[in-house]
Amino acid sequence: MLKISRVSYLLLATLLSLSCTNTVHAEPTTALTVVVNGIRNQTGQICLRVYDSEKGFPLSNSSEVRSGCTKITGNSVKQVFSGLKPGTYAVAVVDDQNGDKKLNKDFFGIPQEGFGISKNPTVSIQTGTPKFRNASFKMTKNTTVNITMKYSLDP
Repeated sequence: MLKISRVSYLLLATLLSLSCTNTVHAEPTTALTVVVNGIRNQTGQICLRVYDSEKGFPLSNSSEVRSGCTKITGNSVKQVFSGLKPGTYAVAVVDDQNGDKKLNKDFFGIPQEGFGISKNPTVSIQTGTPKFRNASFKMTKNTTVNITMKYSLDP
């Protein structure tokens, strides 16, 4: 009987300690797949930047939450960004032909390399640089965004 009591106390203590522990809930994360279509060049790299706010969007190379470059192997590329939290994001893309990982522009501010923005907004002299609110999308689970490259301003 003494052995049963000890086993019972041990079992009871184990159950009590398990019920007092806090459950740790991992914050859900998502994966963003960006597909870039309409690439004209067969050399160089496509550089992508993912932003979670208007700060620095779309030109800053220091305010993005994720970034990466992938070698051009055809007229489209795909890049996956894992571990993003659910939220609002926008993506900027550059057809980086000279390897400097930024969009080169002429004296008047007109892009000299191909570029793309999530939601494919109009980019012209009248509209100017796209705003975060016009290019952003909500991401609550795994999301795919298709971006079409532009090699000149829209009319």
